Amino acid sequence: MIIRISFLLFLLSLPVLVLAEILLWLNIPGLPELITKLGSAMLLSALAVLIITALLAMPKIIMRSVLNYLSAGERLHRRLLFVQAQQERIRQLFHFRTLKIKYLNELRRKRLLKANNRKHIRSLSKSIHKDLLAIKKELPKTTFKQLRQDNIRYRKQQDIESLLQLQQKISTFI
Repeated sequence: MIIRISFLLFLLSLPVLVLAEILLWLNIPGLPELITKLGSAMLLSALAVLIITALLAMPKIIMRSVLNYLSAGERLHRRLLFVQAQQERIRQLFHFRTLKIKYLNELRRKRLLKANNRKHIRSLSKSIHKDLLAIKKELPKTTFKQLRQDNIRYRKQQDIESLLQLQQKISTFI
């Protein structure tokens, strides 16, 4: 209602200011100045009504907002949002811990597999070395030396396939 009054004052001041301009154009002395002051007063009062209304309405709006914020429904809503955020955080924490455990288990598995492969390669190399020593007298020195160097090289390279082939090659000499 008050905004309507302010708007009405504003709309009424426009024709008054236009009338003052027309009277000034017609060279009527004194009257345009009086009408201009009236139009300006109407514009100023429209603005003052709006400002006063806003200043009087602010505490009411603030109180209503505070009471609404402190109401039981809003408290329950905030509590619900808090619980949902906590559940989401716990779900994410569980997800990332699961990923971490899987990653660490995979690392351990690879480390154990690598250690196991090294152990088998060493034992295979020792077996090849024993076989070589067993047939040393039957082989020429250059062949024996070459087979021994191959054994050492394949063991250092961790090449199990080549070691198996070398073992088969040596078994053909036996």
